[in-house]
Amino acid sequence: AMIVIAFRVAYAFGQTAAGRLLDWLGTRLGLLITVTWYSIATMVTSTASGLRSFASCWFLVGSGESANWPGATKTVAEWFPKSERGWAVALFDSGSSVGGAVAPLLVFWLYKTFGSWRPAFLIVGSLGLVWVILWRLLYHPPETHPNLGPAEREMILTAKRDEQRTETRAMSDDHGEQPAPWRALLRLPHTWGIILGRALTDPVWFFITDWFAIYLVAKGFKLENTLAGFWIPFLAADLGNFSGGGFSSWLIRRGWPVLRARKFVILVCGIGMTLLIPAVFVSKFWLIVSLFAISTFAYAAWSTMALSLPSDLYPSRTVATVSGMSGTGAGVGTIISTFLIGWISDRYSFEPVLVAASFVPLLATACVFLLVKKGSA
Repeated sequence: AMIVIAFRVAYAFGQTAAGRLLDWLGTRLGLLITVTWYSIATMVTSTASGLRSFASCWFLVGSGESANWPGATKTVAEWFPKSERGWAVALFDSGSSVGGAVAPLLVFWLYKTFGSWRPAFLIVGSLGLVWVILWRLLYHPPETHPNLGPAEREMILTAKRDEQRTETRAMSDDHGEQPAPWRALLRLPHTWGIILGRALTDPVWFFITDWFAIYLVAKGFKLENTLAGFWIPFLAADLGNFSGGGFSSWLIRRGWPVLRARKFVILVCGIGMTLLIPAVFVSKFWLIVSLFAISTFAYAAWSTMALSLPSDLYPSRTVATVSGMSGTGAGVGTIISTFLIGWISDRYSFEPVLVAASFVPLLATACVFLLVKKGSA
């Protein structure tokens, strides 16, 4: 538990600092530094010899990995127009689900091959350094990319200028080359709508990833007999990422304003997450799995919209800062909910947890609709 808490605390609070670092240094240099940091920290974990040293190493890994989501969001803002941004966010958001499914299999194979857990950390960390080399060679922002022709570069930059002029923005782009101050961002209701939205919905996902297997056991099922169905909610989440991103992009291409398209998906999917409630009253395995799958589908589509909002509403040089702040909110919400879920399920049952996990996303949806409104500061 101490190791997991060390990682989650570093990951949660590190996102605010990492977002600011990325806006200050730029996406290319910022991710070079942070991915190198956590790749080396992962390799150093192979030398851990006790609980405290392992937790310390994992804290360092979490602090470096905290830059991933703000960096990915900022990259999308730099390159993709409004009609394609939902697809781009869906791609990197779904990648975490695929990685989460592949990583345990890879680590288990490495452990069986080498007979020890230590080489697994060395090899996984080395893969991160390979990514750093590729990123250094291949990634440039559109303003300086060597392989873009003048016409293509002008098309991308013109589309960005047109969007800033015609679409809803949370703030004007009048801070020069520096990211907007934290104080200015925290005065904006848009910022709090994004932060509260993620703080209230991310715990639903981590409840399912951390507790779904335990819930099935509590309902009387044996895990060895339910492995095929166990993965269905996670596959549904990947489909939800692309469905939410794709549908909002389709609405935008049909002439919907960006913010209205995002909010429509958020509303529908906020309602969709309430289908965890019927799971309290059913006992058939396929019905439970189906209800959880619909909820994870809805969560993933909702999450894709929430991750898109910073790039929709804020100037490029402030996107990572806002994304990082919302990531910290999501991390704090997840840490608090983890303790609450354990306390409630131990003393009562999972039923109150499922009911809360259904209604809290509605509160998150209300926060987005009430706080993220048309108009710029």
